[in-house]
Amino acid sequence: MSIRVLLVDDHLVVLKGLRFFLQTQSHIELVGEAQNGEEALQKIEQTHPDVVLLDVMMPKMDGIETTKHIINNSPEIKVIILTSFSDQDYVLPAIKAGAHGYQLKDVDPDILVETIEAVMDGQKKLHPDVTNQLMTHITEDEKNIDMLTSREATVLKHITYGQSNKEIAAELSITEKTVKTHITNIFGKMEVQDRTQAALYAIKHKWFN
Repeated sequence: MSIRVLLVDDHLVVLKGLRFFLQTQSHIELVGEAQNGEEALQKIEQTHPDVVLLDVMMPKMDGIETTKHIINNSPEIKVIILTSFSDQDYVLPAIKAGAHGYQLKDVDPDILVETIEAVMDGQKKLHPDVTNQLMTHITEDEKNIDMLTSREATVLKHITYGQSNKEIAAELSITEKTVKTHITNIFGKMEVQDRTQAALYAIKHKWFN
């Protein structure tokens, strides 16, 4: 099945370039374009995309607010931020808003396709510069892996491998529902918002060798 993508950017040259490249991908279907957040929300209701490729700086409604609206009202839709900005003023709010991916506009086109595929598979896909920003700003409160049960620690380890809930369930011979329960408990104990923050904290503090 093809991946339905909505493009959102206030620069027509960027839209044209994205359209030209993505139309060469047989498994990606472009369902529409918008030039600001308000228009994007209207187009989502009309086109029902799987993925929204979204700029941060736009008139009327910026990418952060647009992401919040999408995640709150259509949580099944994956949001990928595609922008020129990699500093914390944009990265952290975007991730907290629920963005599933964050790439810069100078990214290799093939990496952009990989990002679209990854988020559809339930993964987070971030530009290295963005990952560095998150690593720097993850809370430094003392946390120890001992706060997790043995099973929770195992699930977290698989999260650091970038595996989806389905893959973790198959690996551990448990249901996806059980995996989700473990992940909810992990987030609560670690006081993090999502898989990316949990994985980065575990990696940074060398919880797993």
